[in-house]
Amino acid sequence: MTPQQYVQEKAAASGSSFYYAFLFLPKPRRAAITAFYAFCREVDDVVDEVTDLGVAQTKLAWWQAEVAKSFRGEPSHPAMQALMPCAAEFGIEERLLHAVIEGCRMDLEQTRYLDFAALERYCHLVAGVVGEVAARIFGQTDPATTAYAHKLGLAFQLTNIIRDVGEDAMRGRIYLPVSELQQFDVKAHEFLSRTYSDRFTALMRFQAQRAHALYDEALALLPPADRQNQKPGLMMASIYRTLLREIESDDFKVLHQRVSLTPLRKLWLAWKVQALGRM
Repeated sequence: MTPQQYVQEKAAASGSSFYYAFLFLPKPRRAAITAFYAFCREVDDVVDEVTDLGVAQTKLAWWQAEVAKSFRGEPSHPAMQALMPCAAEFGIEERLLHAVIEGCRMDLEQTRYLDFAALERYCHLVAGVVGEVAARIFGQTDPATTAYAHKLGLAFQLTNIIRDVGEDAMRGRIYLPVSELQQFDVKAHEFLSRTYSDRFTALMRFQAQRAHALYDEALALLPPADRQNQKPGLMMASIYRTLLREIESDDFKVLHQRVSLTPLRKLWLAWKVQALGRM
């Protein structure tokens, strides 16, 4: 299997909404974003799939060393072998890959966040930086597009947090800020016991309103000159925001299930942005 085949299979197998946006890119950009996405999945899987903390820390340290080696011209992992030929052309910098790894390390060292400012730091590393790299690959021409990419990445990550509240709690992680749980009088044990209440619904509605505001802010930040090139990000925004609305319409029943959109619906939403320019 070639490195390119490896990253393609990794991206396709994830079932992620991101994959549907990649389909509409020209071949060189599609190759770059697929390789970068595979790298992100590899690092993220260390946190989600390795149960031994020491082993996970060792694996992340290995990835840090692999990134450094790769930028010296010695990639050994197929994800990095696929990514490195694209790095210079699309402005994929070593520091940005290290930032993604650092964000995943936070998942090993921290399971709760005191307030939104602390959570935002985590989201910056695991989503904002990813958005920055993606924007470069998609064809960023205006420096102001970086702010849009970071804001959109934050909106995506908050949508993921809302969707995965129950699943994350079972893994011992609650991303919703402690101060906001206290504000709505929701206790951590209610997540584990899958207890729904008016208090929980109000807490989740507050989170969804914040996410919607971030989508609006991100779209307002996108420079008109880059709107065409950044269509893949807008496709993802359409898919993720539709998912958020589905969760809202289901009254935030996210403790016992993971709400998702069908592949066909994701493809339709992506195509609509590509062909009609509508979200």
